[in-house]
Parts: sequence; structure tokens; C-alpha cells
Amino acid sequence: MPVGARRWISGKLELWDGHRQMVHPDRVLDAQGFARMPAIEPVYPSTEGLSQRIIAKAIEAALAKIPALPEWHEKPALRIPEFPTFAEALGSVHRPAAPEAIGAQAPGRIRLALDELLAGQLALALMRAEVRRSPGRAALGDGRIASQLLGALPYRLTADQEKALAEIKTDLAAKTRMLRLLQGDVGSGKTLVALFAMAAMVEAGRQAALMAPTEILARQHYEGLAGLCEGAGLKLALLTGRDKGLARTKTLEALAAGEIDILIGTHALFQESVAFRDLGLAVVDEQHRFGVHQRLALGDKGEAVDILVMTATPIPRTLVLTYFGDMDVSTLREKPPGRQPIETRALPLERLEEVVEALRRALAKGARAYWVCPLVEESEALDVAAAEERFAHLQEVFGSKVGLVHGKMKGRDKDMAMAAFEAGETQILVATTVIEVGVDVPAATIMVIEHAERFGLAQLHQLRGRVGRGSGKSSCLLLYKGPLGETAKARITIMRETEDGFRIAEEDLRLRGEGEVLGTKQSGLPGFRLASLDVHGPLLALARNEAQKIVAENPKLEGERGQALRLLLNIFERGEAIRLLGAG
Repeated sequence: MPVGARRWISGKLELWDGHRQMVHPDRVLDAQGFARMPAIEPVYPSTEGLSQRIIAKAIEAALAKIPALPEWHEKPALRIPEFPTFAEALGSVHRPAAPEAIGAQAPGRIRLALDELLAGQLALALMRAEVRRSPGRAALGDGRIASQLLGALPYRLTADQEKALAEIKTDLAAKTRMLRLLQGDVGSGKTLVALFAMAAMVEAGRQAALMAPTEILARQHYEGLAGLCEGAGLKLALLTGRDKGLARTKTLEALAAGEIDILIGTHALFQESVAFRDLGLAVVDEQHRFGVHQRLALGDKGEAVDILVMTATPIPRTLVLTYFGDMDVSTLREKPPGRQPIETRALPLERLEEVVEALRRALAKGARAYWVCPLVEESEALDVAAAEERFAHLQEVFGSKVGLVHGKMKGRDKDMAMAAFEAGETQILVATTVIEVGVDVPAATIMVIEHAERFGLAQLHQLRGRVGRGSGKSSCLLLYKGPLGETAKARITIMRETEDGFRIAEEDLRLRGEGEVLGTKQSGLPGFRLASLDVHGPLLALARNEAQKIVAENPKLEGERGQALRLLLNIFERGEAIRLLGAG
């Protein structure tokens, strides 16, 4: 440093041996350099060995290379006062003139959020048009199997179930392909609706498939439906990744020969070796685990396959439009007769021994309980360790009455643990969140959720829904470790106030944002990077209307604007939609 010259230095100031020091200054500038320095600098997420300066340099180089892009929005349709070009918008968020320039309401952010939403809505609209355009096959059942199923049921279908079924049957009878989302709260009887839909397809002389996200669930669907199907003369089979050798070969041969009416399985149903004689309807359980790609793959398993997707996590309306805009929607809100309300209480973990004592009294009366262990971190191994620890502790108290099930167990061991609990050989089932979806043991009336503050609202609601399935009075205990943060406090309050899954879903969206609610992080569904639905919600309707108009007027995305829109889809990684156009 030249003696006597003035320099501007920035970096982290530390204290060492009583002296202030700056070990690695970010910058050492003279007066000219200081004058040229931007007043605001972005800070990017980085990884070890990658400095902010390197990232900034790369971004500057990329911004300089943006070519003159055609405009893909129709200006008259927008009515947004300040509307920068795509390149200007990118420049404004990477080189902000003031901190407000990167705020959610800044013109640059609004422009980019609208671009992202339009790309998503256009991709969904193109897929919907493709499904509508590809000819379907009308499947008209004569009701003979349905009437036998109805006769075997101990109760009548709810009005919601009948309405959903009527909508599905109308779709099946149409000459276009069905793509419908059936959403319902925990225990609203979606599987039964799906069974009647599959029966209608079998009446029309074709086959149906039901795909579940896990083996436990697939097996449970199979066991739950086997009795009803047998009574109605429906031939049911199960196919999971665990089936090997001769048994698997026999199932596949029977399927190809048309001797199986309904096949239940996991994603093993996607494999090329699985060939149906004539698949007419594919039912996908727990929709948010499967992305658009899988919806297409399952539909390719037969000629003009109708698709019904089910989710037990009620999805707020804005998210239905955002992620499932390619589908028609049926909703089940009513609970079937006989479902009991669930008493929900919250207790601090310090009172654990009181909970164990209360369990002892309940078990003496023959009760059965789930004990769900906490999500430790993003690590299943740690989750398992926590479950094993709680299992050992409860075993000391209750001996052989305690069972354990977690995701790292072999399939057969999981089945044995579940079977022992269902049969009442064990009365407490210690589990990680593998039991969250679909597990159905009507005799279980107690749900203990340890470290409830670590779970999301939808997850807590799903777990609570594992009890209250029989005629007994059920309860759910939320054990938490204080002091609680604001969000955790809000979650527990809502859980105590309501059992309405749709209200819970709306609150969950407010508290957590859309990526978490739908599990986009795990499922490969595209989360948003620029749009934030709580702020940019009104833009969603704008993007949706624009996408529908584009598909109606220019379904093949031809001409200058078509080229610009193809560019938009590629920029936002929605190229899959272009593949549907059969070109580009």
C-alpha cells in the first residue's frame, strides 16, 4: 500500500490480542475504485471455495450475453403500469439501484414472477389440451358389479362420494380421456370411490390399476379391497418390487392374458415388463408424490388410459390451479357415518412419564396406540435411531406389547410388525413417519406425536387421521419441547381447534409456503424460484387466463409469438410441454 495514500477497505473486522484486524479484506480500493463501487451488492448462496466475487463476475458475464429476446406477453392483456423487458428485469434484480428493487412488488420481480407463472400454466394447459385431444374410449359399465359392491357395504355412500362417482362415470363414458384429481380429507372414503370407478371399467370389459407410493400402502389397499372384490367377482392381484421369480411371472402372465381385473402395486407398475391386456383406468394414490412425467408414463401403459389421481392432503385452491391445472377436480368433504371426532391435546415433553402412565391404564382396557417419533434432521438414519431409543424405553415398561416400524426395515419385517399390531399381539406401535399416509387399523384409538413442533401442519393432520377410524373414542396427544416458536405455537393451536383438513391446508400454506405444502422438495414437482404465491397470487389468475387463451388460439405454438413462448418454456425448464406438441 503506497505510504500516505488513502484506501477504502472492507471485510470482516476481528479482535486479536487486543488489536483490531482484517485478515482477508474483500476489497482494497482507491478513490476512483470507491466511486465506481455499486451502492448495493447482491449476496448469493454459495458453497465452500466459491466466493461472492466469482459468482458476481459470472452473473455479470451472463447478463452481458442476454440477446434481444422477443416479447412473449401480450401487452394489452397485462394492465401492469411499469413492465420492463425480460433482460431489464433480470438486470434490476442482479444490479439493484435500491434495496426495494428486489422486493416482491418491484417491477422487475413482478415481471419475472409472471414469466415463471405463465411458463407453468402454459405447460399445464398444453398437457390438458393434449389429454383432451388424444381420443379416449367410452367405457359404459352396466352397473352389475357396482350393485354387488353396494350390497356388501355396511353403510351407504356419502353425498360427496356419490357426486364424485357421478363425475368420474361421466368422464369414463366420454370419448375424451379423463384426467381427474380426487381430493378428500383423511378418512373421507376416496379408496371406495376409486374401487367403484375401477369396477365400472371392468364392467366395460377392460382392466384397472391402482398405484400407491409405498409397499405398506399397496399391501393395505390390497387387503382392504380383497374381501369386497371377491364378493363382487372382481379378480384382484398385487405387484410390488418385492415379488420375484415364479410368483411374479405368474402374475404378469395372468395380467397379459386379461385374467386379472384390477392390479394394485407400487411404481413397479411402470416397468416395461408389466403389460396389461387392455388397461382402461389408472388410479394414482397420493398424487403429490408423482409428477407430470409419471402421469404421462402411466397413461402410456394402454390405449387411451383414463387417469384418476387421489390425494389425502387437501390442497388449497390456489395450489390446485398452480400444480393441477391440467386436471378436473372432485372433492370429498364429508366423513362416512360412524367416524368419531378425535380429542386433541398438547403437553410439554417434561410430562412424558404421565403420558406413559395414562397409556398403561388405556392398554389395560385393551386400547391400541401409535407412538410417532420426531423428525430429527434430513436424515432417515437419525430418525430411526430416535425411534429405536423410544422403542427400547417403552419396552422396559410394557415388554412385548411394543412393536416398531421404520423406513429402513426390510419389507417383510415391516409387514410382520404391522400385522402384529393389527391383530392386537402388540398394543403400541412405535414408528417414524412411514405410517403417515393410509395406514388403517380401526382398533387403534390413541396417537402420540413426540416433538410435535418439528412437524408441518399437514403431516400432523395426516398422522392424527390414523386414529378415529373405528367406533371407539379416539385421542391425539401432541408432545412438544418448549419454548415454542410463533409458527409451532400457531400449528398446535390450529390442530386443537379443528379437524377440517381444508382449513388446515389453507393455514399450512399461510405458514409455510407452497413448496412445503405439496412436498415439492421430495417429489420433483417444480417449486417456484421467483414467484411467491402469498404475494403474487393475483398474477396466477392473469397467467392462467393468458395460457388458456394461447392454447385456444395457437395450440401448436406457431408463428413469431409461438416461437417466443417456446423460448419461455425452455428458459423455465418446462421443455416437457413442448415435447407434447410433437415438435421443437
